[in-house]
Amino acid sequence: MKDKIIGVREQPELRRWIPLSFQHVFAMFGATVLVPLLTGLSPSTALFTSGIGTLLYILITGGRVPAYLGSSFAFIPPIVAISGSFGMEYALGAAFCVGIFYLIVAFIISKAGTGWIDRLLPPVVIGTVIMVIGLNLAPTAMDMAMNGPDGSYSFASVTIAVVTLSIAVVSLLVLKGFFTVIPILIAFFGGYLFTLVAGSIWPAFSWIDFSSVKEAAWFGFTAPKIPKFSAVPIITFLLVSLATIAEHLGDTMVTSKVVGKDFLKDPGIHRTLAGDGAATALAALFGGPPNTTYGENIGVMAITRVYSVWVIGGAAVIAIILSFITKVGAIINTVPVPVMGGISMMLFGIIASAGIRTVVESGVDYTCKRNLTISSVILVIGIGGGRIFFPLSESLHFELSGVALATLVGIVLNLILPKTIDSPKEE
Repeated sequence: MKDKIIGVREQPELRRWIPLSFQHVFAMFGATVLVPLLTGLSPSTALFTSGIGTLLYILITGGRVPAYLGSSFAFIPPIVAISGSFGMEYALGAAFCVGIFYLIVAFIISKAGTGWIDRLLPPVVIGTVIMVIGLNLAPTAMDMAMNGPDGSYSFASVTIAVVTLSIAVVSLLVLKGFFTVIPILIAFFGGYLFTLVAGSIWPAFSWIDFSSVKEAAWFGFTAPKIPKFSAVPIITFLLVSLATIAEHLGDTMVTSKVVGKDFLKDPGIHRTLAGDGAATALAALFGGPPNTTYGENIGVMAITRVYSVWVIGGAAVIAIILSFITKVGAIINTVPVPVMGGISMMLFGIIASAGIRTVVESGVDYTCKRNLTISSVILVIGIGGGRIFFPLSESLHFELSGVALATLVGIVLNLILPKTIDSPKEE
């Protein structure tokens, strides 16, 4: 099988285009609507702004970077804190300022050129950070796969996840033709059908509840709130954005490795960050949460080797349509969590594997103490839950943790450790 089935700018025929795009919709849907549910924003608005933001991102990056933008989990704490203390309008205003801040940083990067990328991000840093991104998501996948509705271990949930994962693996490795590029979509439907049938026989498998579908209106859209601005909310969100910019860098590195193109240099990190910033600012104007590139969709591309921006753009258009057809969105929202967990076990693992591939193919020498030290520290901080935390007030705080902190530490170590450090030569 070819390394690349559908390239970044290749447009698939319509009969393949639609299911390929729906595959990405299923991958991002749960996380995208979860953020507004946790913060008090409108899920339909979040779905709408994720679609609009993705199309804007594709436009700004010149159609050269296949990335789907969904609701950012990093901004959940500040949205909750600011909306509780000042009102949701001020949280949206602060989110708008984050988007503008991204654009300013992108402009500065564009003037600085791309030479700094190789100095700050050699393969030992890039590869290890990509591993951290995938492994950081692993606990989320396992929680979804193992726990029942009450949050405790459930054998039924494990069974659903295993069946779903098995369907995905068989679809990817055994099926022929077009079916080999839609294993995620097949697994979603297969896991859903298995849960529906099993739930009608055994109560423990009763994950699917159609009551929300019956109650949902066919069409609807929440009127957006007008953003308002104040110094404390803006500063709070800008501090958080320092971490999300580092996460953006990591996500772009992962996408580059999966697709086999250096998006950090072409179209450039300044364009990808500008796309992210413009999408976030636009989302705030419509009343949606800040956007970020989604690891779930990167995983879909890694598994299927379909990298077309037309497919990603199609998913964005579908998301926009679904944001107005609330009953269809409610049906998709009934997909059982263990089904998502089974799929995520493959998606997130593929991301970590891409990091290992980066290190191996780049020939990183781990007999060199310098490389060994950099990778070791990045892995422990990123996977072990390292964080820098300090309070700004009684209800607000700044936190740099996980992938963002690991990336920053890796960059600093690469800059300060002398390149003459090496392992003792054998006698």
